[in-house]
Amino acid sequence: MGMQYADIIVDISVENLDKTYQYSIPPALCTDAVIGVPVTIPFGNGNRSISGFIVGLSDVPKIAPERIKSILGIKEKGLPIEGQMIALAAFVKEQYGGTMNDALKTVIPVKKSVKQIEKRIVSSAVSKEKLQDAYIEAEKKKHKAKSRLLLALMNSEEIEFEDIVNKLNISRTTINSLKESGIIQIEAETKYRNPIASKTTDNYRISLNYEQQEIVSKVIKDYEEGIRKTYLIHGITGSGKTEVYMGIIDHVIQSGRQVIMLIPEIALTYQTVVRFYKRFGNRISILNSKMSAGERYDQIERAKNGDIDIMIGPRSALFTPFKNLGLIIIDEEHETSYKSEMPPKYHAREVAIKRGELSNASIILGSATPSLEAYKKAMGGEYELFRLTKRAKEAKVPQVSIIDLKEELKKKNKSIFSDLLRSLIEDRLRKKEQIMLFLNRRGYAGFVSCRSCGTAMKCPHCDISLTSHSTGVLKCHYCGYEIPTPTLCPVCGSKYIAAFGTGTQKVEAMVLKEFPTARVLRMDADTTKSKLSYEEILSSFANGEADILIGTQMIVKGHDFAGVTLVGILAADLSLYANDYRAAERTFQLLAQAAGRAGRGELSGEVVIQTYQPEHYAVTTAATEDYVGFYEQEMNYRRLMKYPPAAHIMAILIQSKEEEVVVLAADLLAGAVKEWLKAHGELFIQDKSSMSIIGPAPAGIAKMNDIYRRVLYLKEEQYEYLVEVKDFLEQYITVSEYFKKCNVQFDFDPMNSY
Repeated sequence: MGMQYADIIVDISVENLDKTYQYSIPPALCTDAVIGVPVTIPFGNGNRSISGFIVGLSDVPKIAPERIKSILGIKEKGLPIEGQMIALAAFVKEQYGGTMNDALKTVIPVKKSVKQIEKRIVSSAVSKEKLQDAYIEAEKKKHKAKSRLLLALMNSEEIEFEDIVNKLNISRTTINSLKESGIIQIEAETKYRNPIASKTTDNYRISLNYEQQEIVSKVIKDYEEGIRKTYLIHGITGSGKTEVYMGIIDHVIQSGRQVIMLIPEIALTYQTVVRFYKRFGNRISILNSKMSAGERYDQIERAKNGDIDIMIGPRSALFTPFKNLGLIIIDEEHETSYKSEMPPKYHAREVAIKRGELSNASIILGSATPSLEAYKKAMGGEYELFRLTKRAKEAKVPQVSIIDLKEELKKKNKSIFSDLLRSLIEDRLRKKEQIMLFLNRRGYAGFVSCRSCGTAMKCPHCDISLTSHSTGVLKCHYCGYEIPTPTLCPVCGSKYIAAFGTGTQKVEAMVLKEFPTARVLRMDADTTKSKLSYEEILSSFANGEADILIGTQMIVKGHDFAGVTLVGILAADLSLYANDYRAAERTFQLLAQAAGRAGRGELSGEVVIQTYQPEHYAVTTAATEDYVGFYEQEMNYRRLMKYPPAAHIMAILIQSKEEEVVVLAADLLAGAVKEWLKAHGELFIQDKSSMSIIGPAPAGIAKMNDIYRRVLYLKEEQYEYLVEVKDFLEQYITVSEYFKKCNVQFDFDPMNSY
């Protein structure tokens, strides 16, 4: 074996991530020199000995081999936290594509450029008498600013520097002259911003029911015995998963380790945080996208310094640099926001499991509607499955009715409310109970369907809905198939065939017209633009300041409204027509989550699901919250079509400002994949596996911001073969001239079609 070389990073800060230095690895150290280990190296002209971390390995020298210095030694067994994060970045790069630099920037959220806020405190440096004398003298000399400050100090022992400048309107020169004459002193303390300071803790303790206690005890027992696993908690809506998490978190913190809890950004509300704050006090912090860079940096520093034990946040919180991590929880693990949209397009679930391996931590996934990926692994024994089947506090499961909108049309009811839903809304308004109306717009992208027979226009090759384009054609975003938009339904001949479109504003107007006395709140992207509006709408609804809350999927995420006794789902099947193989799964999840909002308190609830496809298995199983029934039917479809998790897909997105460049590049990549397949044919014969290539075709949005986009899909049962193809293509792209004007991104098991 030839000489091995390591790329070493000396200063881990975002600005310096691409400044790596190449060193040779002495043969004796080769086995221990893995990515992430801390090493000692000779640096600079004087060859002073400094430390760094290995971030890359190769057998190719970047400069003349005789000029490359050698590593002096490896510092320690076991990876320190920085080393763990670098090893995690290497995993992300390997599994999801992109450069090591991109991966490091994802994993190491260090912001050196953000100034820590220094809180400076001004206090008197002399006795009260001397302070009074100085004040009298300043008054005599008519030094107004000085006398204002001295008077303020006579009334309070210490004042913040910023307040003196801003509120007392005193210049820095005046403050400094008093300091120089020895009358006042200025002391600095570094203050880290705490985003959830000043909330009271009142020792939030809750008694667990038998099912909840069983799970807590089993996980704690494993933890005590040093067993680290991935657990999946499948609990019906309202079964109290949060209480289970808290019981386990409590134990992990008591044992001196830290906890990361991921929740989708949309569910990261005041309501959630306060429950944790009441239980764990200031040992908890949060990260979210609305924070400033400075606030985020402070939370990272507080975690590093050991000031906090629990970090709650969306997927980026996974990279909190806790030195002694014991547990990672991913709540609502089925949420699409756990998959990154920016390269490297990692999935937080898989990266969390890798981080757990590196830091010897357990992983808990929780959902009322688990992703098929997680449930399949639980069925195969890779994860340990727990079930919660009872609602917490003995609340009753709601009664669900499915309304066929085709029948309503036959009855000449063209309103958006079925007769049943209208009469139930009237009933609740009379009883002063609350109502949620959920408009399912998930994945709605102008699909075309018939309102008489419910037929949706689908692609014959991909079994995915065709998308309506303004040019008058219907197009498949997977393979490029297209047809002119029909004027009559091809199945029943009805003229009621059109792209479906209803927004929350339209619904609000209709509600006010039908129920003029109702107090209505609307929640959508327009009404929740600011940091607080989201919380304000939810809290005013929770306080009973409105009768009806209308919204899209924002309103169905884990909120607990005890007063809600009716949930109306206005267009349950809109998401069934999304141009995406996960359409049925997302529909089931949204409907089950929405139905779960009814009857969370003392009063029992009712749910009305309005749909054009009342017999579709995603609708019928969601109505009874029969996840297993849904899983079995959906997996049959995935196996048949070779869609994840039955197989894996790698999407390759090729983008360029020049159309001919992108077309040629996509064809070259498809050709390169065929070359790779020819060379590795024997792998597939052994594994009885086959890789299929779909495309290249124009992406769904073929041109975005003047950039042309093409996409190539590969389907394959073994994930690692797709990783090998990705590695091969990355090499191919770096050596070929054709890709200079191109951007190529890899996306494994994409969450959305391109």
